[in-house]
Amino acid sequence: MRHGKKINHLGRKTAHRKSMLANMACSLIEHKRINTTVAKAKALKVFVEPLVTKSKEDTTHNRRLVFSKLRQKEAVAELFRDVAPKVGDRPGGYTRVIKLGNRLGDNADMALIELVDYNETYNLSKTEKKKSTRRAGRKKSTEATPNAPKAEGKTEEKSSENKEDKKEE
Repeated sequence: MRHGKKINHLGRKTAHRKSMLANMACSLIEHKRINTTVAKAKALKVFVEPLVTKSKEDTTHNRRLVFSKLRQKEAVAELFRDVAPKVGDRPGGYTRVIKLGNRLGDNADMALIELVDYNETYNLSKTEKKKSTRRAGRKKSTEATPNAPKAEGKTEEKSSENKEDKKEE
């Protein structure tokens, strides 16, 4: 049973695990996506998301808290300068884990972990798609145009022709 075991130890001692997660988080911030195993990606997600939340408010205290975890000045600067403004309106869920399959050498489950707002393929909110319907609706007629009743009559004739065509088939 795994009662009270919230941390995946990843087969490493505490110091090694913290250093590894700090290095992976710095690489994630620098490159915006990295390939790793699924277990490490899930552990990294838990590690890096609170840091991104802290970076949304740029204070000296938050910078020091993030620096104590990451330990690389360039990564902290990029997190506060580039990443935080891009995710400022998002309430959480800054990373995405995509499973890739198994590694050839040892058959380990591999995954891609990336910062969500930096992948334009999945960002549907950025590219607004025009709403389209599957059925053809009548054209809207304005009351000011005198030809409006004639246009409606033509559409009725077309629809009756379409109904006759369907009956013949």
